[in-house]
Amino acid sequence: MNYLAHIYLSGDDPLITMGNFMADGIKGKQYKTYLPQLQKGILLHRSIDSFTDSHPIVKQSTKRLHKKYSHYSGVIVDILYDHFLAKNWKNYSEKPLAGFIEHFYDSLDEHFELLTPGIQRMVPHMIADNWLLSYKDISGIGTVLYNMNRRTRNISGMDRAVEDLQLHYHDFEDEFTRFFEELRVFCIQKIIELDTVFSIK
Repeated sequence: MNYLAHIYLSGDDPLITMGNFMADGIKGKQYKTYLPQLQKGILLHRSIDSFTDSHPIVKQSTKRLHKKYSHYSGVIVDILYDHFLAKNWKNYSEKPLAGFIEHFYDSLDEHFELLTPGIQRMVPHMIADNWLLSYKDISGIGTVLYNMNRRTRNISGMDRAVEDLQLHYHDFEDEFTRFFEELRVFCIQKIIELDTVFSIK
């Protein structure tokens, strides 16, 4: 899953959210050097990634793209799924998407010193261009995929994946909807499990 989903799935604890948000830059046992609530977020992120990567519905989505994009297909599906989360936000939260995102940006500012250096460099660009809100529009997803392609020095061809999104729009949306219900339940249970583990330490 991409940024918006990881943030949403973190629950209400801002430090768990920060840990989940920055987890990609923290390798191996490095997570143990962080505050306990940040550790929970990092471990939650890893569990989300493992659950997602092994799920048959997600594999169905990535298979549709694999011939054209090879190992980049998983990255593309993560981005496409964030589009459907943003587009159908009212199905998942009573708080308006714009307000949810604004609250997250405020939390980033409040906890900026806790973030990894790489995330600290990224955050101003994310906020200035309002990446998270842009996900709800196909044009916004197109921009994300274009920039991701540039990061691969135009090798991935990910900029063309917006055409695949439009061509198979309803299939991707159906797969996201079915998968995300399972992922939401998994994350609720995982946060309870992590709370139990850390309370014993």
